[in-house]
Amino acid sequence: MAVINTNSSDVDLLARLIRAEAEGDGEQGMLMVGNVGVNRILSNCLDFKGIRSMNDMVYQSPGGFEATQKGYFYQKARERDRRLARRVIAGERVWPASNALWFFRPAGGCPATWYNQQNTGRYKAHCFFRPTAADCPSVY
Repeated sequence: MAVINTNSSDVDLLARLIRAEAEGDGEQGMLMVGNVGVNRILSNCLDFKGIRSMNDMVYQSPGGFEATQKGYFYQKARERDRRLARRVIAGERVWPASNALWFFRPAGGCPATWYNQQNTGRYKAHCFFRPTAADCPSVY
């Protein structure tokens, strides 16, 4: 059962996003980026108040994803990426992104916090950060 309401266009949009943001980190990394996206829709807290749809989440400005500014993002979704998108929409969570609302690719190591959010870990190129349960209970 899906944890957020989606249609086939939403699946394609998330599939394109996770490929463009994390293809270099493989399927696990792409699932983690998907977790962050789904968490942003679920959260309705902090920077993500009012983000209620896939379109809102992907194109949020400011605070959205760099990939939407690159041509690679606008290529057609691939079936492999759609399968990954459907997995996170169905509620699959992958640590360290399971409760994360943010990630970024640092030049060096992951900082302990980023914009006052706790580092939950690194997977390949990306560091993940989560809010507290008190700030955003719906991502827990």
